[in-house]
Amino acid sequence: MTTDKKSTFILWPYAIVVAMILFMGYIAMFVYKAMNQDVDLVSKDYYEQEIKYQDHIDKMGRTQAAGGVAITYKPEAKAILLQLPASFEGKSVNGNITLFRPSDDKLDHQLPLQLGRDRSQLVETKELQTGMWEVRIDFTADEETYYTKQTIQVK
Repeated sequence: MTTDKKSTFILWPYAIVVAMILFMGYIAMFVYKAMNQDVDLVSKDYYEQEIKYQDHIDKMGRTQAAGGVAITYKPEAKAILLQLPASFEGKSVNGNITLFRPSDDKLDHQLPLQLGRDRSQLVETKELQTGMWEVRIDFTADEETYYTKQTIQVK
């Protein structure tokens, strides 16, 4: 008794092998591209930038230690009142005020810091668009540098 087995071609084992080869090829290509990617996390002037940033932190610390600068938005007067603390009394103060608009740099304004006898300055906001603004004050008093900033909402 002889049984004649029909030889049938089964596709599944070949399909699994081909799928594994394609997957390994994809992973090998991904690893190759990842290994050839330039990932420099440090800029060429990293140390100079770090020193500048540390100077900036020091300026902010000196400002806080001196008593801080009061920045108050007065919507009824459409103005910003800047008030330096009493520790700056009698000192020669020079600097700049920057009205920074985060959403549109074309709207930024820079003004000189011109304090009155009471160490205050009123900055008009009539020409400023409504929205969020950042008031930045960078100044020098008796050869020491100071910096502060505050976010305001112009109405």
